[in-house]
Amino acid sequence: MTDRIPWHEANAYHLSAAIHWLRLKLQQRMPDATVTDAEIASAEESMSEAAAIEPPPALITLSSVLGLTEFEQSLLLLCAAMELDTQIASFCAKVQDDSQRAYPTFALALSLFDQPFWDVVSPERPLRSWRLIEIHQAGAQPLTVSPIKADERIVNYLKGLNYLDDRLSALLSPVTIPVAAESPAQLLAPSQQQVAEAIADQVDAIPHWYQVPLLQLLGSDRTSKQLVALAVAEQMSMPLYRMRVELLPTHASELETLIRLWQREMQLYPVALYLDGETIEGSAPNSPAAALRTFLDSTHGLFFLDLREQSGSFEQPTLSFEVEKPTPIEQRHIWQQIVGPAENAGVLASQFNLNLVEIQQIASTAQGEQDTSESGDNRLWHGCLVRTRPSLDRLAQRLDTKATWDDLVLPEAETNLLRQMAAQVRHRSTVYDEWGFRNRMNRGLGVNALFAGESGTGKTMAAEVIANELRLNLYRIDLSSVVSKYIGETEKNLRKLFDAAEDGGAILFFDEADALFGKRSEVKDSHDRYANIEVNYLLQRIEAYSGLAILATNIKASMDTAFLRRLRFIINFPFPSLDDRQRLWEKVFPPQIPKAPDLDYAWLARMTLTGGSIINIALNAAFAAATSEEREITMPLVLAASRSEFRKLDRPVNETDFAWKTLERMR
Repeated sequence: MTDRIPWHEANAYHLSAAIHWLRLKLQQRMPDATVTDAEIASAEESMSEAAAIEPPPALITLSSVLGLTEFEQSLLLLCAAMELDTQIASFCAKVQDDSQRAYPTFALALSLFDQPFWDVVSPERPLRSWRLIEIHQAGAQPLTVSPIKADERIVNYLKGLNYLDDRLSALLSPVTIPVAAESPAQLLAPSQQQVAEAIADQVDAIPHWYQVPLLQLLGSDRTSKQLVALAVAEQMSMPLYRMRVELLPTHASELETLIRLWQREMQLYPVALYLDGETIEGSAPNSPAAALRTFLDSTHGLFFLDLREQSGSFEQPTLSFEVEKPTPIEQRHIWQQIVGPAENAGVLASQFNLNLVEIQQIASTAQGEQDTSESGDNRLWHGCLVRTRPSLDRLAQRLDTKATWDDLVLPEAETNLLRQMAAQVRHRSTVYDEWGFRNRMNRGLGVNALFAGESGTGKTMAAEVIANELRLNLYRIDLSSVVSKYIGETEKNLRKLFDAAEDGGAILFFDEADALFGKRSEVKDSHDRYANIEVNYLLQRIEAYSGLAILATNIKASMDTAFLRRLRFIINFPFPSLDDRQRLWEKVFPPQIPKAPDLDYAWLARMTLTGGSIINIALNAAFAAATSEEREITMPLVLAASRSEFRKLDRPVNETDFAWKTLERMR
């Protein structure tokens, strides 16, 4: 036997020789035995020669790795041979002189093989500790005469079929490269490659007799973390599997079985494991988080733990690495390689925060839609919007933005501030990255603003105009869903809110923000303390937010001064002047609506109303016109709707203000 023989062929030869030796051993113990010691010695010599191949056959490797004695190796061979040779069962029955006992037992092995020892039945010995055999002990039947069989995974391993145990594969799934690439390293930006190389270098430097530390991958981008883990596992020549932590069994006995199977698997088929623990919370004894700690503290291997923030709740050594999406400059280079013109790449990179895989998938989808009437730039932009659309259905409402600059009626100074806001969002990449401000700042890289003014003065419309200008989704935050009476829940909701919107495809609009961003109060009880904690968290989070956040309030004085300091823009929405009100009346009716020629916008502007009230009046007048005989907007209908609006607002109604016809006659 030489090492030039293919391993699978050599392994089959060794297994065949071992089973032939086993058959002779059994036949020698039969009542009508004709097998001689010389035949057994010759078979044993052939088996030993077959065992000397390099690399060693599976049975020899298994015995060496798991610490089996020669007697334990022979017993395991006896059990496995039941699946490999159909005559072994009948031989076992004849040796035990009982046709009903056509199976191996400890008693049979103790009488059959040389150098037996009773410790083989101990749960601490490898056969039972590593779950290599299964014992079927019924009722009061003694352990030594109970049927035993080899574990299916072990039988297949001895055949040369090395694959992940089925009981583990139900919990695991292979981590694969999400797009076409020769290796995961090709999908990593330079900054991410540096992280992967740092991890691999630290793991390589650990002596083989030391336990590999738990590798915590921190950050919000799961795809980038998995690609980094894939690159490290590839360098270690190990496949990478992923397990959701919530699938870990929480019952003690089931978890113990899983731990034993995993420890055995690490000896037979070493794999790296990516643990998705991002959503695991709590410390109850039977919680998934507790099961995870027990699993990690009781096993060993190359583990990547996916977390948003570092955790120190594990006993074994840990190493933590921040894994972020590619930097804005790297994203711009990636877009340039795909879409070409630097200007388009700069706009996409400045607004959206994407990893390399996402950029490639968006570009591929856009290229596959070339038969549409949309331009390539629009298809890419729409693809980015769809990919970064946050999951905010429970905490926010996406607004269908239709307002434009032409619909907005504000003084020139305030309008200019709004245009400055839009320009800063559009040109962030130039200022922060090309001109180096990002290297000097670690906070305040987003754009935030406060819109202050009475209800109906145009704050929501202004947010819609900016969203339309920037072609971004606008989300109005539902404060009733965010604020919770339970301690810690408000911060949790806010974290989900900001994290979901962090990729840049959305504008957050906090309407009536003073309910959430109000002044901190003097601490008189625990409720005050936790309320202040919420405000403090908001102060930090809104400053760290990289997108556009707009706060709207009717009462600017109620806002915490610390918020005002952190805001890039504060825009006051004044009560509309006489001229502004006339402009609002002139714009409020769509051009296709039938209007009476004598609509007097100057007269209507004399009523001191906000833009929101004017819109309400116009709608009510339109519905009234739709049900009238004339089917057109007339001054009497508008004045009647105005009178109703005044009453709704609990404002005094002076009939002389609505006597338009009388005054017209007097003219």
